[in-house]
Amino acid sequence: MRVLIAPDCFGDSLTAVEAAQAIARGWTSARAADEVTLAPQSDGGPGFVDVLASRLGGRRTARVSGPLADEVTADWVLDESGTAYVECAQACGLALLGGPPTTKTALDAHSGGVGQLVAAALDAGATRIVVGLGGSGCTDGGRGLVDALGGLSAARKRLVGIDLVVASDVEHPLLGPMGAAAVFGPQKGADAATVDVLERRLAAWAAELTAATGRDVTSEPGAGAAGGIGAALLALGGRRESGAAVIAEFTGLADDVSAADLVITGEGRFDDQSLHGKVISALTGLAGDDAAVLVLAGQITLSDDDLAAAGVSAAYAIADYAGSVQLAIDDAANQLTGLSRRTAAEWDATVGE
Repeated sequence: MRVLIAPDCFGDSLTAVEAAQAIARGWTSARAADEVTLAPQSDGGPGFVDVLASRLGGRRTARVSGPLADEVTADWVLDESGTAYVECAQACGLALLGGPPTTKTALDAHSGGVGQLVAAALDAGATRIVVGLGGSGCTDGGRGLVDALGGLSAARKRLVGIDLVVASDVEHPLLGPMGAAAVFGPQKGADAATVDVLERRLAAWAAELTAATGRDVTSEPGAGAAGGIGAALLALGGRRESGAAVIAEFTGLADDVSAADLVITGEGRFDDQSLHGKVISALTGLAGDDAAVLVLAGQITLSDDDLAAAGVSAAYAIADYAGSVQLAIDDAANQLTGLSRRTAAEWDATVGE
């Protein structure tokens, strides 16, 4: 059987590359005769650069501001065509806060390092810059990014003639009950009072963006991505593309899926959002009726009916296999390998036919 292993990252526990390797170890130990292809994926969040670098090469490194006071080392990619790939999680990711998020970090975290990565790409001669959004620890609307580029006027001038792509599968607007502060603020340490402060900040910043660029992006899909970094990039002339689609294009995912009998994918939490523009939905769309799709995830909140409607043949949770969510997180690679091994040993090749 031809097996394609194409997971997203598992939160902060495993990168997509590490997850693919863990699944492959388990699967091949139980089904050594299967032909296995690894194709780690990303929707623009953590692992975006790693996945692209594994296929395209061109990895570069820069020292930039982290989400708080300290500098961090961030990777980005510049390919032979002059396209740069930047990942916001490399510069302002939740994992870079130095500990659990708090109300203070929710207020203080910024996107300045992302702006420095964009500047590095411009200095290197990039003519197209793709910014992967997701997993950020900030809710500054991209103000830090703009400031790092010299302010709104300077940023607009620097980006003239640059094809700026906002790679995100988050469709949330900047403001309101479905906006960056209300939906994602609590994940970044914000309590109700802090969410209100962040919302007011974003509204004031949105007014500045509109006044400077003549483009009101507050309600545009994706403006709320990565704490509102999407809004700043859109206002600066960016256009939004699906992060999963960007990765799929440059990793040859369609060809890999068409050649597979079984597609194995996964992520940290397999829930309703996974079915709307994320990696798993992209894979089920490509697989159609030609290949079975198996999901191995950290946790699963979907019903069997949800899975069937989404085109997923079967789904298994690491937390159930490990016996606890904590062990699934603390020992993610080994537990994922074990779950993959058990699933492979029990796999019925007729599933999905």
